[in-house]
Amino acid sequence: MSMNRLSESAALTLLQRSKTRYKRDIKINYEPAAQDCRTCLTPGACCTDAHFVNVHITWLEAVAMRETLNRTPRLDDAARNRIYMRARATVERYGLRVTHTETNFRQTFACPLFEPNVGCVVHARAKPAPCIQHACYENWEDLPPVEMQWRTEHNIEALNTRVYQTAWAWLSVPVWLMLVDPHGDQTELARLETMWRTGRASWDEHGNVAYRRRTERRRLPVFYRA
Repeated sequence: MSMNRLSESAALTLLQRSKTRYKRDIKINYEPAAQDCRTCLTPGACCTDAHFVNVHITWLEAVAMRETLNRTPRLDDAARNRIYMRARATVERYGLRVTHTETNFRQTFACPLFEPNVGCVVHARAKPAPCIQHACYENWEDLPPVEMQWRTEHNIEALNTRVYQTAWAWLSVPVWLMLVDPHGDQTELARLETMWRTGRASWDEHGNVAYRRRTERRRLPVFYRA
């Protein structure tokens, strides 16, 4: 089954629009009931706690992160290089795999995108959906429904597939950052692209890549403060 192709630049524009709508919906309808992050006694703990952070993204989102890192005035070249080096070190330290398997979704790590005294360096333009939905809530009934995140990720997956077709996989944030590092070795990404393109992918009746259908959702948890 074929899908209408999109250029990477066009898909990046649509991706940002989708996430902007999602972020606005969360901010208006749910965040008023959450704790203000500016009052947190441990700022950044939700990003750097390697016991539960396990956010996975698409190739398109990784490119959006790379473009954001390239353009943000909050970082100089040394800081940008430090983030990519931190991503590579995170992959090695936590044994993150550069292949798509269901067990990968249970691997946890400290997010390399958190910069001390700056915060999330892609917060405004390229933040992953589970991070947008994440917050600290006192009451369960105030939490955003998880279906919102699933719908957003489904839309992201569809955009990504229109650009890269079968040649991609959901991978952890540090792995994708390592693969799209503009100063890194691009041979690994080229090898994976060939493997994905010629591998076991098949289309289902909805135009999704069947072998990537996930049997479980493992995402950055939303804190519940009893």
